[in-house]
Amino acid sequence: MTTGPLDGWPALGGVELAARERALQKALDLSCAYINQRERTVAEVRSQLERKGVSEADAGAAVELLIEQHLLDDERFAQLFVSDKRELERWGVERIRRGLSARGIDRELAERALAAGSDTIDDANLDFPRAEHRDDRCGGELGRALELLRRRFPDPPRERRDRERALGMLLRKGYEHELAIDALNAHAREE
Repeated sequence: MTTGPLDGWPALGGVELAARERALQKALDLSCAYINQRERTVAEVRSQLERKGVSEADAGAAVELLIEQHLLDDERFAQLFVSDKRELERWGVERIRRGLSARGIDRELAERALAAGSDTIDDANLDFPRAEHRDDRCGGELGRALELLRRRFPDPPRERRDRERALGMLLRKGYEHELAIDALNAHAREE
């Protein structure tokens, strides 16, 4: 009887067992090279192994080992992704949600990561035009949008064309339309 990553596989002869172990080692080597570049999701690793011609069984066994060794963790990935995209890229919630989904993170885990992401911007001094933007998640979202506007448009846009450019920039960053309009209005009142 075999032990380790090949448990549960049918009893194999010596040659077949050696071939299976080589195939699993190849899957592990490919996986490790892939996750050493940056943090990855389970879905990304499986997809990469599939592109490299690794069998589904070998890919599954490799992923299981990586999860057991805490080298692959979707929850950790989601938390880091949310933090990085909020703080470094200034993405909005919708764009972050789409990014997580595109990387194979299920909706429930994405929502937990978004909710757990703490807002570091102090929104207490912002003049929020709508009550729904006063809670932590939306207030922080409005604060980030406003900070981005201040950085990209130090002087609030007055002309229609400039306001449309600023609005388009916020929408591309993943901010909801209504929140982007609120941020534009708050930025205009700052002058």
